[in-house]
Order: sequence, then C-alpha cells, then structure tokens
Amino acid sequence: MNLLNSQSLIETIGAIDPSPFFILSLLPYIAFLYWAQKSSLIPKTSLWGFRLTLLFVFMSIVCSVLAQTIYGQDLSNVDPLHGGAELFLAISDGLVVLGFFNLLVEKR
Repeated sequence: MNLLNSQSLIETIGAIDPSPFFILSLLPYIAFLYWAQKSSLIPKTSLWGFRLTLLFVFMSIVCSVLAQTIYGQDLSNVDPLHGGAELFLAISDGLVVLGFFNLLVEKR
C-alpha cells in the first residue's frame, strides 16, 4: 500500500460519524451491568463505580453539546467543560478501585 492510498484510507475513516459506534458500544456495557448486578463477585462500591461510568458518558455528551454550542469547539478544546466531564470518570474509576481494594483487604 503506497502513501497516497493510506492517506486516502485515513481520510475515509476520519469522515465516518462515530455516533452510531458510541451508541452500539453501550449495549455490551449495559449487558455487563445487568450481569454484574446479579453477580456476588463484584463489590457494591465497585458496582456503583461501573454504574457511574454511564453518568460520565451522559455528562460527556452534554458537555460536548455545550462546547459546540457556546464556543464552537470540540469538547477537548474547552478545558473547563472537558475537566468537568472527566471528573465523573475519575469518580467512577475511584469507586471501582476502592471497592476492589476493600475486597482485597477483607480477604486478607
């Protein structure tokens, strides 16, 4: 594959709207959450962290729309909104780690 063809391929892939992929990616995650709620293997604190990941996704969408509407920019270019959305990811990740850490402590 020569450089011209690879550049064309990159441009073609870059032109694809990622929205349907984000929506489709929620389906296996929701299936995971359904299984996780039924399982006794995942600590409750970690389960809340996994649930809050959906809140992060929702807040990212809201902040992305705000960034585009107010500033005419992508979310990654508007630091206060981007940081606010990422805060929800940090909280959810922290709860997942805390839950499994506490499980390890209990097992000892």
